[in-house]
Amino acid sequence: MSELKLVFEEPKQRKKAPEHLADLTKEERRAKAESLGLPAFRANQISTHYFTHYNDDPDSWTDIPAALRPVVAEHFLPKLITLVRSITCDNGKTRKDLWRLHDGVLVESVLMRYSDRTTVCISSQAGCGMNCPFCATGQAGLTRNLTAGEITAQLVASARACATGELPGGPTRLSNVVFMGMGEPLANYNAVMRTVRNIVTPQPDGLGIGARSVTVSTVGLVTGIEKLTEEDLQVTLAVSLHTPDDELRDTLVPINSRWKVKEVLAAADKYAEKTGRRYSIEYALIRDINDQQWRADLLGRLLKNRHAHVNLIPLNPTPGSKWTASRKEDERTFVKTLENYGVPVTVRDTRGREIDGACGQLAAAEIKNS
Repeated sequence: MSELKLVFEEPKQRKKAPEHLADLTKEERRAKAESLGLPAFRANQISTHYFTHYNDDPDSWTDIPAALRPVVAEHFLPKLITLVRSITCDNGKTRKDLWRLHDGVLVESVLMRYSDRTTVCISSQAGCGMNCPFCATGQAGLTRNLTAGEITAQLVASARACATGELPGGPTRLSNVVFMGMGEPLANYNAVMRTVRNIVTPQPDGLGIGARSVTVSTVGLVTGIEKLTEEDLQVTLAVSLHTPDDELRDTLVPINSRWKVKEVLAAADKYAEKTGRRYSIEYALIRDINDQQWRADLLGRLLKNRHAHVNLIPLNPTPGSKWTASRKEDERTFVKTLENYGVPVTVRDTRGREIDGACGQLAAAEIKNS
């Protein structure tokens, strides 16, 4: 148990990120304004600029007196993330951004425009402590948790890019958020939940994105799923299962040595029962590792009477890794086997292969080349 405990702890204390508007509730923002000698309504103005206009530069705000703008910038909107570089593919409709945080740590987010939606995949930790061997982030280890301000800053930057027409096709609205970037969201529970509240709270106090358009992923932290079940939120729960048998999952997803497959699914079932929301089973198809028909058969038997949907993910291999995507014929057989059990299944439209699309690859490359 002592070894597993390490995956929940940050390796060492780093310089704390300065407190940001997005770290606070609406009431806390107003209280902070008053503690600085400002009228409480100034907090409302700041929130409107940030969450409605996606503007984090007080120097450009004409409704705030010039003398107050440095105070607002320091105490409400300190600079938490700086863009290092962006790379694109899919004719510009997929963009990966590499961010440097206040202490030099690197994280990534991915913005994807589809015909019917625009989705951002955000990071909740720098690195990850879950140690999944096929994941670039997992192999990097955990550097630290991100604050709600740092996570939300990725969202606001993405929303601004959408609104200003930085993606092909003209201005659009950021409509979906997935916590599937770097890190294990439920291992940074409080900051992730504060961010979710920032997302779903109506403008001007939040981004006003519907909870049903938010997906929170986990490798199977049962205690985190149980806490999420009590939040009274309609977000989609995504469980990164990757194999239905404990023997292999102990290797692919090491936290499985603490919570076995049946325990994880039982917790997800309770979430579905409480919220009425179908949960997603994320399953990265890895050639000759977890893509055998007998595993599809076992998965089908496990899920056939559950309120679950399987999202098969052709593995986005990392450089030098022995892990690679399944053959197309094996993928088709896997899909057909699940369908025969009546289990809803889709194959993810993988994006970003040309731009080190898998979580952690761009950050790893930047560190190596620096």
